[in-house]
Amino acid sequence: MAATVVALRSSCRAAGRLFCIRHIRPYSSIRLLKARHIYGFDKSAWRYRHQHQLFRTTVASSGQIVQFKLSDIGEGITEVTVKEWYVKEGDTVSQFDSICEVQSDKASVTITSRYDGVIRKLHYALDEIAHVGKPLVDIETATIKDVAPEEDVVETPAVSHEEQTHQEIKGHKTLATPAVRRLAMENNIKLSEVVGTGKDNRILKEDILNYLAKQTGAILPLSPKPEIIPPPRKRDLAADTSKEKESRIPVPIAGPVVLSGKDKTVALSGFQKVMVKTMTAALKIPHFGYCDELNLSQLVRLREELKPVAQERGVNLSFMPFFLKAASLGLLHYPILNASLDENGQNITYKASHNIGIAMDTGQGLVVPNVKNIEARSIFDIASELNRLQNLGATNQLGTNDLTGGTFTLSNIGTIGGTYAKPVILPPEVAIGALGKIQVVPRFNSKGEIVKAQIMNVSWSADHRIIDGATMSRFSNLWKSYLENPASMLLDLK
Repeated sequence: MAATVVALRSSCRAAGRLFCIRHIRPYSSIRLLKARHIYGFDKSAWRYRHQHQLFRTTVASSGQIVQFKLSDIGEGITEVTVKEWYVKEGDTVSQFDSICEVQSDKASVTITSRYDGVIRKLHYALDEIAHVGKPLVDIETATIKDVAPEEDVVETPAVSHEEQTHQEIKGHKTLATPAVRRLAMENNIKLSEVVGTGKDNRILKEDILNYLAKQTGAILPLSPKPEIIPPPRKRDLAADTSKEKESRIPVPIAGPVVLSGKDKTVALSGFQKVMVKTMTAALKIPHFGYCDELNLSQLVRLREELKPVAQERGVNLSFMPFFLKAASLGLLHYPILNASLDENGQNITYKASHNIGIAMDTGQGLVVPNVKNIEARSIFDIASELNRLQNLGATNQLGTNDLTGGTFTLSNIGTIGGTYAKPVILPPEVAIGALGKIQVVPRFNSKGEIVKAQIMNVSWSADHRIIDGATMSRFSNLWKSYLENPASMLLDLK
């Protein structure tokens, strides 16, 4: 028995020396544990095994606590609202695992982890305000040497040394959002080879897609195809129409009214803050208004013919793609409407791309995402992109790229109700249109006969500092002619 104890003691000392070589230097507290471990071994073999197991567990759980800070997500955003946590304290995460979703005053952003480790602390509860540069979560990391505590990731893939060197060959920093960098990495594209069309040569998502199209001869799909909804059978159409005529009473969408009897003060939410800021800036613009009506009878018939075809291809075809394409064709003839005026009122910037915004009513409030590069898209492409934006808007998942970069705006207020409106320009744009509802009303045809006509009213607002009434009127007449005679758009499509 004594010989066995001596042998075990020798083994322990040898193991202790071997363990110290690997672990004593990083963790000074292990020396005390080692001493306790040897003391426990001298009492009994069972005590040695128990303490040895405790000792190993203590070392495995010892790591560096890294404060994962909320990094700058661009667009001048300094604070965000925490909308959803994807982790809780004690969860194990890896690099690029989703940590949480935050809502800025412009878009929703998913924050991803830069480290492998264990979540030790969440610094914010749901709906609390998190500030850029402040700790978001504490992560206990297993390795120390690879940790860079001041670098956080927001949907940003790691950049290899080769790619980083390639990007800095020309002596300037490549500007791109994290989402764009990830898209480039997934398609093995070096950002230095892509020409940026954004502000200060910033590389946009469209630049990556255009680069891919040139390299492969194909266009990268923007999103998965939505579920295909088969068109209703003809016998059901008559029934639906009769039911619609029977009931014209609008159904309220709000919940039950609660009479509290007390006033309350609440802070502005993210999108409300944007509206306050944007509309305050819009007050500085002298607005010029212009209204007209359109006979969309031919367009209504054309859409009815094309709608089942689009549905077979997985796209819901509304009137808006036609409105957007007609506006883009008009902007080619009147580019002043697709421009911006600098803050000092000294320079006009004519925008090359037609990024036309669409006002959307969402659960978060009014948002205006835009369809990029409409001048280069077909009506079907525009409809597909609209479906994507509407799906994201319905789930409050519109990204910053979807909500910025607009050059012209259409507001389809007619989907809710109303005929005429007085739209407010969204700076730095210089024009906006509001579309009323389409109604069946009597009109005279060319033979003097009374016929049913599908009539829609449009209300334009323009920046009267650089746009005169004649220009707005001519643009509206051209836009109107395209929509009243949709076949005429074929002559100008490219």
